[in-house]
Amino acid sequence: MISPHLITEPFLQLPTASSVRVVWFTDFFGNNHTVTWGENLEKSATAKTIKLTRIREDQNSRFQNQTEDGQIYQKPVIRDIWRHEAEVTNLTPNKRENYRITSITENNQILSSKIYTLTTTATPGTPQKILLTSDHQIKPMVAANLQKVVETVGQVDAVWFAGDLVNLPDRASEWFDDNRGNAFFPCLQGRAKYHMQHKKVQKYYRGGEIIQHAPIFTCIGNHEVMGRYNRKGSLKDEIFDAIPRAVAQQLYGNESLKENSYNTDTYEEIFTLPQSEGGGKIYYAVTLGDVRLVVLYITNIWRFVHLDKPDFQSKYAENPASLNNPENWGYGQHIFEPIAKGSKQYKWLQKELSTPEFQQAKYKVVMFHHPPHTLGDNILPPYTDPVQIIQRDEEDNIKSVRYEYPKNADYITRDVMPLLEAAKVQLVFYGHSHLWNRFTSPSGMHFLETSNVGNSYGAAHGETARDNLPPWESNDYIVVGDPNGLEPVVPTIEPLLGEDGKPLPYVASNDITVFSIFETATGIVSSYRFDTRKPNSEVIKFDEFKLGEK
Repeated sequence: MISPHLITEPFLQLPTASSVRVVWFTDFFGNNHTVTWGENLEKSATAKTIKLTRIREDQNSRFQNQTEDGQIYQKPVIRDIWRHEAEVTNLTPNKRENYRITSITENNQILSSKIYTLTTTATPGTPQKILLTSDHQIKPMVAANLQKVVETVGQVDAVWFAGDLVNLPDRASEWFDDNRGNAFFPCLQGRAKYHMQHKKVQKYYRGGEIIQHAPIFTCIGNHEVMGRYNRKGSLKDEIFDAIPRAVAQQLYGNESLKENSYNTDTYEEIFTLPQSEGGGKIYYAVTLGDVRLVVLYITNIWRFVHLDKPDFQSKYAENPASLNNPENWGYGQHIFEPIAKGSKQYKWLQKELSTPEFQQAKYKVVMFHHPPHTLGDNILPPYTDPVQIIQRDEEDNIKSVRYEYPKNADYITRDVMPLLEAAKVQLVFYGHSHLWNRFTSPSGMHFLETSNVGNSYGAAHGETARDNLPPWESNDYIVVGDPNGLEPVVPTIEPLLGEDGKPLPYVASNDITVFSIFETATGIVSSYRFDTRKPNSEVIKFDEFKLGEK
């Protein structure tokens, strides 16, 4: 039997002008959970404890002794994990203080963390270094990436995470202790042990001790959303089994509507984030020193392209085997939370952009998951509600169901971007396509996608076309370049070179990892790359740009 233990070190959440939350997880309920802080750890606060409600392991987990599918688990099984949160109060602004967490088991075993540091949210004028990252999903280069962050720039003051934190949000081991060594929390807390090997060169990476000292602010990507609960035989099947809420209401009525459509329960249980009226944690805004950060819920379900995988739904058509059973349809690449003009989230965004907190901020940044501009595959199809086209025979039997996505109805381009341009947003930060590239609008608004930690889908540039296309021709699906009309910016310092020797305006690699740092003292966003094939090589700063400048 495995002894009770802390399954994470503490991490910081929701700083205010005089307080900050400290959060950690255990595999036991315990008798007492506290945080102590101060120069001699003389102050203390008791944590509130909840049990995570949906977190599970399944036949595809890599947990403890299960190193292959189905060795221990044959179906999803609830895993007992408790979350502890304590509020540290009466802090002096901008002053760092030591802290440590302690949990006592039911058998009175005392478990404590190392000593870390915490502080309040930054006051205006306080210089900050902020890590911009996304799409970790236990990918191969995450531990190396985060280790190099700390080795290169030292301790950061905050983390902005543009979605897709893990692959399956209800699979516990992906957050806490995947036995391959690169789960979410270990990588961000310097406790990973991920082995990388290229030919005869091998290296273990531990990630970086980051979120013990710096609060993390996240947004919802498609991998934070689970589908219909407990309807499928595995968690991987369950995440793809999401259907639109309106369809769920027609099929099942109002009872358990979330259970019968999709949910972000585990994501919301794990993180304590700022909240907005109406949006709660799923979209919000927060001031961090000189920055106003606006976080939106802009993501849709990810679907396969063609119907050559009979167990999964397509973006563009329903599987012929399911035509007579609408309960098993996928309903295209549907959007989870409306952002179109007139929607609740759109109206909230309008209101936020007119607040003094936003308008008076030196730096105005918006973060969400789905790209408005990219060379990546995942910008297709256009970000709009699928238009369902049903073809029937003479006897009114369904012969086919397909979906179109009119480009002129793309809600990000048509509705959101004009708001952000008018509000003089300086930076839009996002992920989803697993590469680094950036763009600048004619007005000087910057767009950055810096999500290259492995499993890259490549870049649609030059003679390389996208794979994410329907099996028919249409001007709604752009084969090469940014579908929304901007030219990618070539890195300003040391771009990678293509086979023709010309500078590339992107990094799309399963060997070279990228991270970006925003320094508020200067307004400069710097991007760095590291070649994991050469573990003794230097981290290279290859691009920088300044907010407020074209």
